[in-house]
Formats: sequence, structure tokens, C-alpha cells
Amino acid sequence: MIELSNKKLSIRKQAKLLGINRNRLAARPTKTSEEDLKIMAIMDELHMECPFYGQRNFRENLKDHGYWLGRKRVRRLMQIMGIESLVPKPSTSIPAKGHKIYPYLLRKRTISNVDEVWCADITYIPMEKGHAYLVAIMDWHSRAVLAWEISNTMDSAFCVRTLRAALRTTGRKPKIFNTDQGSQFTGADWINELRHNDIEISMDGRGRWMDNVFIERLWRSLKYEKLRLWSYQTIPELRALTADWIEFYNHRRKHQTHGYVTPWSIYNPPVCQAA
Repeated sequence: MIELSNKKLSIRKQAKLLGINRNRLAARPTKTSEEDLKIMAIMDELHMECPFYGQRNFRENLKDHGYWLGRKRVRRLMQIMGIESLVPKPSTSIPAKGHKIYPYLLRKRTISNVDEVWCADITYIPMEKGHAYLVAIMDWHSRAVLAWEISNTMDSAFCVRTLRAALRTTGRKPKIFNTDQGSQFTGADWINELRHNDIEISMDGRGRWMDNVFIERLWRSLKYEKLRLWSYQTIPELRALTADWIEFYNHRRKHQTHGYVTPWSIYNPPVCQAA
């Protein structure tokens, strides 16, 4: 009954006349222009190079690429991408209604065993037409990627599916699960899944990218070693490239941290058979 194109009555006025809550109306999709996509691709590169950049730094650096943007537009694009300046901030932010923020449990803790801590994060991936989001779950000690999924929307559903996939395919669960304070990881669906599996919940301090540094390094490696060297136009093409690199990362990319062996050989070492 709401007429979006009615020039005489605003949506707010129509909702009031009909006696309905305007906040319950389906949100109109926001169109992302071709220029926005190009700008977000540049911002993604800047964010990987300098994760501490905020609105002002993005705006100034975009001038070098020929884009003169206002702070409101930069802020809107950062929100679409799901990125923020990764520097310590005062505790003045208010969590989403009904979302509890859990304490960070890993400070000064030595992680020396697999499945002691798992972590998860989401990264923005620019595409020629639109963009995508990638979520991955990693074992903190071995650095092995246990599950991942790509989506064209940044909601909690694909995060929960990835968590269930990690629990199912490994047949294990961590003692502690660490994430940032993003709404996907503070919402009821994600929290209830962890509680159902008796997993302790840990969350980074707001803006503290170092609290989840290993998975931040994973994103950097994936983008610089694979995605920025290959072209892809569709989600299936992006998914195939990501799958190829993560297989290489888990099973063939040797890590200096563990004496130049692969993450998967640490997470799931081969069984030595007696002679």
C-alpha cells in the first residue's frame, strides 16, 4: 500500500496515515554506481596497505587517484565495505540493541595447542560488477583455514553456515572462539551456536586489529598472492580462485613459525604407523 514514487506524500507520512511502523518497511536497495565500485577497489588496496586509515586519510589519498570526495560519501563506502580505522578507540561506542560484547580472553595467553582457539573474520572483495564478502575460520595455533564461504551480502547467516561447516568437517571444536565486535559475530544466531557447543566467547577490543592479527595476515596474503593477480567477474570464478589458494595455503605453503611445515600438517598431523 506504500507508494514509493508518490511525490505528494512522503513514505513517513503514508506510514503514519496507514498506522504502521515505518521501521518495519523493507529497506529500498541502495544502488552502487560504477564510480563507487572503482573507488571501493582503491579503498580496499589502501586499507590492506594502511589498516589505520580513517575517513580523512581515505579522502586525502583518493585525491591522488583523481577522486575528490566528501567525508559523508567516504563514510558510506566504508560502511558498505565493512571496514573501519584499525586503531585504539575510547570505549564510547554503543553495541547494537540486544547485542552483548564479550571480553577479550587471549591477552597474555600462550596458545600452544590446536583447537585451543579458533578465530573468524570477514573481508571485502571488490569485483568488476559489485562486490563480495569472504568469511574464514582459522585455528589460531596452526594457522590452518578450517572453513570459508563467499557471499554477496554481509549477514550473519553465511557466518553461521561456515561455523557449522568447520565443526562438521573437522569433527572438533575449540575451547575459545575469538572474533571482532561486528554485528555478524555479536548477533543471537552466532552466539547461540557457540553456546550450544559449549565454546567460550572472546571478542577483540573495538578497533584492535592486532587482537586478531593472524587472520588479518591471511587476507593480505590471499589478495596479494592470488586475487590481484587474476581476473574474475562472477562469484563462481571468485570462489574457484579462493578455493585454489586456500588449498595451496593449507597444504603446500610452508610457514616459518612452525619450522617450515604447512598449517594442515600442524593441525592434522599424519599418523605414524609402526613398522
